[in-house]
Amino acid sequence: MILSIGFLPRALKQKDPAIIQQFESKYEPIGLPALIIQVLTGLWLGIFYDSQPMGWFTFRGSLAIHLALKVILVVLTLILAIHARFRILPKLKPENLKTLAFHIIAVTLIGVMLLILGVSIRTGGLF
Repeated sequence: MILSIGFLPRALKQKDPAIIQQFESKYEPIGLPALIIQVLTGLWLGIFYDSQPMGWFTFRGSLAIHLALKVILVVLTLILAIHARFRILPKLKPENLKTLAFHIIAVTLIGVMLLILGVSIRTGGLF
């Protein structure tokens, strides 16, 4: 969210990919381990709630729907992060800054959806 609100608008306005690259170089050593920890603890917590992970994808019942959606959203986040890290960032130029902006905004929106789903599991759910 900090990247999408604080740095991305300035980078797009100035058409300067260095703004994103500087943020990424400082954040990556913290962000990637945090994402791995989030995935592992999320799986552990999901198994705590429902010990049958394959049952999550039956979409039967509120808990299964929540857990399946969270797994799907985390996988989408990982796909976008890997694609950005290995395909976009190494070749980042003003011309493809909008492609990276799409990734940044998508990951931010997915993060907000994950937050909402996580809170809804604890508060009785959306479904």
